[in-house]
Amino acid sequence: MLKFEVDREKCLKCGLCVSDCLTGCIEQDSEGIPQMTDKSRCINCQHCFMICPAGAVVFNGKTSDDSEEVNFNKILPLIKSRRSIRKYKQNDIPKLKLEKLKSMLPYIPTGCNSRLLHFSIVENKGAMDVIRRKVTERLIKSLSYSVISPVLNRFSPYKDAIKKGEDIIFRGAPHMIVVSSSIMAPCASVDPIIALSYFELYAQSLGIGTCWCGFAQACIKSFPDICDILKIPEGYTPKYAMLFGEPDVEYKRTPQPEPYMIESITSVEDIESKPFLSKARRVITNFIR
Repeated sequence: MLKFEVDREKCLKCGLCVSDCLTGCIEQDSEGIPQMTDKSRCINCQHCFMICPAGAVVFNGKTSDDSEEVNFNKILPLIKSRRSIRKYKQNDIPKLKLEKLKSMLPYIPTGCNSRLLHFSIVENKGAMDVIRRKVTERLIKSLSYSVISPVLNRFSPYKDAIKKGEDIIFRGAPHMIVVSSSIMAPCASVDPIIALSYFELYAQSLGIGTCWCGFAQACIKSFPDICDILKIPEGYTPKYAMLFGEPDVEYKRTPQPEPYMIESITSVEDIESKPFLSKARRVITNFIR
């Protein structure tokens, strides 16, 4: 059961927890002490707990003594230097690094602070090899059919290479993480992508290489028995897969990428300018993918 408590001795009565409450379920009493007036509206975001300058808020038994200070240093160099890794050392990553990765997962943000994500993590290269073999067998069989699903048809150009034993799908990675979301999640399609973005950056900060793997995702969705192997619960849909392991390559410098298109809206005139596309074409464009 949700518990919101305030240490009255520590409380500064500043009202920051009240003003920062997303759902407005916290109010100050006649003495200025915050109290939660409607627990049913609380989404467990812990903003009240995090913003309190005195550490007076106790949320679900959690106190400020067990939290770390906020630190935003040195994230840009990490973003600039991350790479998709497709060559891996053939050994399991150290257990300590794996535990660090797993301990980060609860901090991943989700829409409406929903906790309806499921992570399937292949922690052992031997297990990964079994999955690799089973997926390859099913894919070769599927590609032999006269009619192939649009999802699996993307593998047709690699059919001969797959038959020869080339690991086109998993790139020899010793590990994989698959994120699934509940069909009841408010942001079911977006949350897993956010999750893997966080996972990737933290993994690379630990010296672990990663690769977003659309090929693996296509196979997992197409072969239900692979979902069973990954222990994906009923009511959850696998949304994306990421390979990871110790890199067998070392990049020495950051890239120099071409910039994306950026439009700056700086004035009322920009807002009232002529639209780029007709409304009909815009609607079509918005819903193609």
